[in-house]
Amino acid sequence: MQPNIRQPDKWARERQVENFGLLLRLTSAAGRERITHTIWPETAATFFLDERDDARRHIARVTAPGGALITGTPRRSATVWPFRMWNSLMAIDHEGAVVATYDKAHLVPFGEYVPLGDILPLAKVTRGRIDYAPGVGPRTLDIPGLPPVSALICYEAIFPGAVVDRAKPAAWLLNITNDAWFGTSAGPYQHLAIARLRAVEEGLALVRAAYSGISAVADPYGRVMAWLGVGERGVIDSVLPAPLAGRTPYARLGDWLVAALIAAALAGAFLFRRRHRPRTPRRTESP
Repeated sequence: MQPNIRQPDKWARERQVENFGLLLRLTSAAGRERITHTIWPETAATFFLDERDDARRHIARVTAPGGALITGTPRRSATVWPFRMWNSLMAIDHEGAVVATYDKAHLVPFGEYVPLGDILPLAKVTRGRIDYAPGVGPRTLDIPGLPPVSALICYEAIFPGAVVDRAKPAAWLLNITNDAWFGTSAGPYQHLAIARLRAVEEGLALVRAAYSGISAVADPYGRVMAWLGVGERGVIDSVLPAPLAGRTPYARLGDWLVAALIAAALAGAFLFRRRHRPRTPRRTESP
C-alpha cells in the first residue's frame, strides 16, 4: 500500500482522520476478496495504534479472516511521563488484536535520536522532542497466515549481515519505509537498490512498502516483480516469492566471504604485477 501523502500532511494532527481513512479505502478497494494480507508503510498510523481500539476495529473490517494487516506505528511504554517510545511495526488480525510487534533497532542519528543528547545542545531535525528508543535487533516474526518474516524499518535494510536473526531463520524480508523525505531525488532509487542487495545476499524475497515510493516486490535474485514509483498512489497485488533452496554463501559466511574475496583479489593483483614487472637490464662494466 502506497498512500503518497505529502510529508507535511502526514503528521498534521488535523489530517489524521483523513489520512487514516485514505489507507482504509485503498485497502478495501476492488479485488480485496483475493487478498489475505495487507502491508502499510512506516508510521502509516501516526498515532499509538495499540492504544486505539476504534482504529483497530476499522482495520479488522478490511482484514480477511486468517489474515493480517501489517503497518508501521509509534509505540510507547506508558501514557504518563517519563515514557519510552519506539518506531514500530505491528500486525493486526481480523479481530483487531495485535498479533506481532517489532521495534526498530537501527535508529537514524539526529532524526530519531540525538547521540550524546544529555551532553550536546542539539535538537532533532524531525518533529518531536522525545528520542525514540532502539529495539533489540533483527527478529523473525510469526504472523498468522504468513511464512516467518524478518522485519526491517526504513534504513535498517542498508546494513549487510544485520537483517535477519540467524538463530531463527526467516523466509522473506519485509521493509516498511517513509522515503517521502527524499522527495524526487535519487534517494528512493538508491534505497530500493540497497534493499534488493539484502535480498540477494540472504536468498530471500523482499516486500517493500514505502509512503511515497518506491514500493516493490523483489524475488531472491533481486529482480523487481512489481513496483509503484515515486509520487504514485496505489496498491501492489502480488504473490510472495519463495526463498532460494538452501542458504546462500553470504548467509553462511557473512562478511568473512567478502573479506576472503578482497584478499584473493589483492593477492592476484600482487602476483600479476610481480609476474609482469619490467626487468631492468643487467649492466656490465668494461675492464
